[in-house]
Amino acid sequence: MGKMFILPAILVLLSAGVAPALAAGDPQSGCMDDALRLCGDDIPFISEIEDCLESNMPQLSAKCRKEFSGPESRSLLREEDFQ
Repeated sequence: MGKMFILPAILVLLSAGVAPALAAGDPQSGCMDDALRLCGDDIPFISEIEDCLESNMPQLSAKCRKEFSGPESRSLLREEDFQ
């Protein structure tokens, strides 16, 4: 009977680590899908992915193009997003 409580306990512990990250508003890039679709060979190297995305600007989603139109002209992509 004790084994039946192990899986729910593990799930609770795992979700406890995810919830604070979501609540903190950790921004995820609007370019994630585009990076996976267009620049898979460049993953996980962010500068190469961003160069690839820029060279494919006409094919980018509206969310991703918006990130590149900001003052930094770079995306919110992070290496840890691809691990």
